[in-house]
Amino acid sequence: MKPAVLALADGTVFKGQALGFAGETIGEVVFNTAMTGYQEILTDPSYKGQIVLMTSTQIGNYGVMPEDDESRQVWVEGFIVREASRRMSNWRGRQTLEEYLLEHKIVSIQGIDTRALTSHLRKKGSQMGVISHVDLDESSLCAKAQSAPSIVGRDLVREVSCDSPYQWSNGSLVLCSDGNNAVATKPIISSTAYKVVVMDFGVKHHILRSLVDMGCVVQVVPASTSADDIRERQPDGVFLSNGPGDPEGVPYAVNTVKALLGWKPIFGICLGHQILGLALGLDTHKLPFGHHGANHPVMDLRTRKIEITSQNHNFAVDLPHNEQEEVLWATQPFDTSIGRMEVTHRSLNDGCCEGMVGLDSPVLSVQYHPEASPGPHDSSYLFQQFIDMMKGARDG
Repeated sequence: MKPAVLALADGTVFKGQALGFAGETIGEVVFNTAMTGYQEILTDPSYKGQIVLMTSTQIGNYGVMPEDDESRQVWVEGFIVREASRRMSNWRGRQTLEEYLLEHKIVSIQGIDTRALTSHLRKKGSQMGVISHVDLDESSLCAKAQSAPSIVGRDLVREVSCDSPYQWSNGSLVLCSDGNNAVATKPIISSTAYKVVVMDFGVKHHILRSLVDMGCVVQVVPASTSADDIRERQPDGVFLSNGPGDPEGVPYAVNTVKALLGWKPIFGICLGHQILGLALGLDTHKLPFGHHGANHPVMDLRTRKIEITSQNHNFAVDLPHNEQEEVLWATQPFDTSIGRMEVTHRSLNDGCCEGMVGLDSPVLSVQYHPEASPGPHDSSYLFQQFIDMMKGARDG
């Protein structure tokens, strides 16, 4: 196996073996704690600009299935694993992981101590890194990582958003009768179905499928779409999708959402949650190493129930005020231009804001991914809450 090197901006170097496409790549190195779902992770637009480290020791043993892609292409800048399985054991599998990485020209590395790398990132924080199969000079690679631009302040959304509006009509995947493929369902949409405009900041397919499963007519528009254009489409609700990078790097999207507040129900997920927070006048901050994985515990402050959630974000919405320790895990109403809002969810790992809801206006957002893919489905009820908001607005 050919040698490869991973070098971090702080001068730390890991030596391993080449995997995937032969070349060199630069990105912010983050770790993901999911044990499965690597294909969905690779094709999640939220990972644009990042090199993803999988903490599970072996990745790729069930291969790759084209219908399970979460977007039109692979978006990660690079991929790091302890061991890439050379064999796949899955009756649906069509390619091995390495074949998939080669096809999509993803420079990757295996054979390094991923536990040591994960521990290092937890202590020192996510940072820029370089994977190279062609330049094995450690000082040269560290210099490249140090000079690479940070994702802070960058507009990565423009690189992943759609170019023009389109309709989405596919529901969730189901297995064919022959058991060899999965196809999208075609739910019957009634004439009174709720029309949803999705602002595409890097939307995952399963979010769109989930909306269709709920009986919605879904139209996806580019992230740069104006508030006036969205109003002309006369939706029942507006959905703010997930996406990559820093929410402060997309001020045009923040201004659009600000102009739509109080007009129709709004539901935001991940980057959409952060953009909504900025539109409401809150601040955001970069997390030390982000939340990436399919096993993150979150508390619903209203019910005290714990949800195990799928997450992928490097930034978070600041809590609206500093609470006293004794009320740290209580709901926290705060005032905005559209009336009172309330923090509804908190991370049990680090306490950051994981959800908000409007008390005087139909607004809902969460930092995590209720559609999962990969991950548990504990939070799928949130799509029904969005439907209820649209129903209330239509009947109101």
